[in-house]
Amino acid sequence: MKNKNLFMFNIIATLLISMGFYISQNTHSLKIQAQESASTCGYRVVQTYPHDSQAFTQGLIFHQGELYESTGLRGRSSLRRVELATGQVLQISRLPDHYFGEGLTLWQDRLIQLTWTSQTGFIYDRETFQQLGTFRYPTQGWGLTHNGQELIMSDGTDTLYFLNPETFAETRRIQVKDHQQPIDQLNELEYVQGEILANVWMSDRIARISSETGEVLGWLDLSGIINPRPSTQTGAVLNGIAYDEEGDRLFVTGKLWSKLFEIEIKGLCPSYKL
Repeated sequence: MKNKNLFMFNIIATLLISMGFYISQNTHSLKIQAQESASTCGYRVVQTYPHDSQAFTQGLIFHQGELYESTGLRGRSSLRRVELATGQVLQISRLPDHYFGEGLTLWQDRLIQLTWTSQTGFIYDRETFQQLGTFRYPTQGWGLTHNGQELIMSDGTDTLYFLNPETFAETRRIQVKDHQQPIDQLNELEYVQGEILANVWMSDRIARISSETGEVLGWLDLSGIINPRPSTQTGAVLNGIAYDEEGDRLFVTGKLWSKLFEIEIKGLCPSYKL
């Protein structure tokens, strides 16, 4: 009996030691994963501006002192020119009701706007908003920006597509990862000093992405930037990034938000105002 008890004791002790080793190893693994995740930075609000709370913001750019905005929802989608200081809509072109407006960028003197599931993009004259043409793409359309040579498009996955701005043919693509972890739900985009900033849909985070490798260089955490927070059940989430290159200013807003914010970034981030 004593030998049997001793045998059972040894088995239980071995199991407990093994479990302890597993837990220790697993905890160590979690710590390594946490350490390997790209660094996260906070923000400081520099200035707050009014924003149309009926605008379902999908694309946002800044040019010569004014904002250009693409709004979504079927029957409410539009292209707008907006006065920064007041939020007043100075010019508007509405999309046909069956289109859902998405990302927007300015290429030379042309505004280029995506739609969500119609696989159709629109090209406009910046001054008059006259439609100059359309183009097609094989994926959904979410965010759009450019790097001075290529258009950069997101489709809600972890892939960013680079397009020829004249023919709209794909030239290359990158997969976005944070230390081997794919990052999907990439939405509105802005190209800032060699990096791609991307809203991650349904989150308060903006990813800073290498335009060459797709690696996430860091995160901007904008938690608490708007108070009270609009209900996410209406889709009123963070979405909309615009960069003033001359003034080195960064603007952010959200879908159906009543405010637009100029921010600067605090923490272990580059010196530019991200």
